[in-house]
Amino acid sequence: MTKAIRIFKNGGPDVMEYVDVDVGPPGPGEARVRQHAIGLNFIDVYFRTGLYVQPLPAGLGLEGAGVVEAVGAGVTGVKVGDRVAYAGGPNGSYAQERNMPAAHLLVLPDAIGFDTAAAMMLQGLTVQYLFHRTVSLKAGDTVLFHAAAGGVGLIACQWAKVLGVNLIGTVGSEEKAALAKAHGCAHVINYNTENFVERVKEISGGLGVSVVYDSIGQDTFFGSLDCLAPLGMMVSFGNASGPVPPFSLSELASRGSLFITRPSLMTYAAKRDDLEAMAKSLFGVVGSGEVKIEIKQRYSLSNVQQAHIDLESRKTTGSSILLP
Repeated sequence: MTKAIRIFKNGGPDVMEYVDVDVGPPGPGEARVRQHAIGLNFIDVYFRTGLYVQPLPAGLGLEGAGVVEAVGAGVTGVKVGDRVAYAGGPNGSYAQERNMPAAHLLVLPDAIGFDTAAAMMLQGLTVQYLFHRTVSLKAGDTVLFHAAAGGVGLIACQWAKVLGVNLIGTVGSEEKAALAKAHGCAHVINYNTENFVERVKEISGGLGVSVVYDSIGQDTFFGSLDCLAPLGMMVSFGNASGPVPPFSLSELASRGSLFITRPSLMTYAAKRDDLEAMAKSLFGVVGSGEVKIEIKQRYSLSNVQQAHIDLESRKTTGSSILLP
């Protein structure tokens, strides 16, 4: 038996239970991974609350890193003893040990430790596809990135600087503003003391930005549209403040024939070749030191309820991990 988090109903942090589970041997195409570190992400909250629906009872968590302990029939990509990491389904990374589809596992370079890997896979791969595939950014572009001091945000600030992109970031405090600035954010806006739409217009000389990356959702959506230059792209990739409200397509036309997309990592990484290429790109910038993964919070797996409380109250900065 091993320990894992299970939910038997949707709700607040208290619905997460620390229970004994029997993992069993890996099936065909699977590998059993003993986890050394587990990623904590806001998408976990969506599954816990039921905003994203899954059959119950269920596990939570989409990201982890550890060592392969056994492989099932037909597995060739990983072997026993490999150091591996992953991001994406199926849910269930909140566990000491689990069976995973081997096709989702990536062998870690020696230079990247388990804690770093668990903190960077989902967030780093997200920034990779946002910057290189959803919109292929180039040097000189000016973009707006909400929640710039969060885990995704700090990676985005650094990666934008590597690309020569002028990133304007929003944050909720002066402490977070200093953190984003220290990680390469070109301009920082504290949305609690400044109107972010007005400031973006000032910074951009009235032109607006070519892309807005918005993981906040309800609270920022229409303001984000107002920050875009004509023909700009709105990338809505999260709902931290709640779902984006229904809107008319005329809202896009009236603001200058805007584009909008709602991407997900699962789609961009669905093909193994794409996943490997994205991981190679991420491992490259992290391994070179151009992008540093800032783990600001560590929690024991048994203390996951407090981890979710802190995450939802926006007390966290950088990345957070659970330790099994």
